[in-house]
Amino acid sequence: MIQGKRIRFRGVERSDLPLFVDWLADPEVRFGIATYLPMSMPREEQWFEATLKRPQDEQSLVIEALINLSWKVIGTCGFHNIDWRVSQAEVGILIGEKTHWDKGLGSEAMQLLLEHAFNTLNLNRAFLRVIASNGRAIRSYEKVGFVLEGRMRQADFQDGKHIDVLYMGILKTEWAS
Repeated sequence: MIQGKRIRFRGVERSDLPLFVDWLADPEVRFGIATYLPMSMPREEQWFEATLKRPQDEQSLVIEALINLSWKVIGTCGFHNIDWRVSQAEVGILIGEKTHWDKGLGSEAMQLLLEHAFNTLNLNRAFLRVIASNGRAIRSYEKVGFVLEGRMRQADFQDGKHIDVLYMGILKTEWAS
């Protein structure tokens, strides 16, 4: 388990899958992530089986938050495409429990994920992609130190229109300061 003050991470369990399916049925939750269609339980089970075959450092983690003195599952996070030669990875995060949005928990979870990236995995750089219209996510990423590195024009398609995708990154030296 990876533990912070109000946030902790643990491995995904099969028993978490129904919750993930419920989250991904909500268009607001899916907004801005790679999954743009609701997920069925069989597809979520396929995802779970596939993730178990990935290297351990690239397996998704469950985000639990300390709410009213008990731990509650609120989302998922993890690393994708770790490049050990360059010492970098793409990070991803999803806060699926909408009742816990706008409370700083996403930023706290990302901060804990970066601490793990830089202090445990010894990565030098973390980066992510975010659609330009997802202001909530952009503010959260900037809050923990991510900076805009580039813009891919009309690189995604949502709600009948092409939208820009931003690349944001943070270096270990930036995070440490």
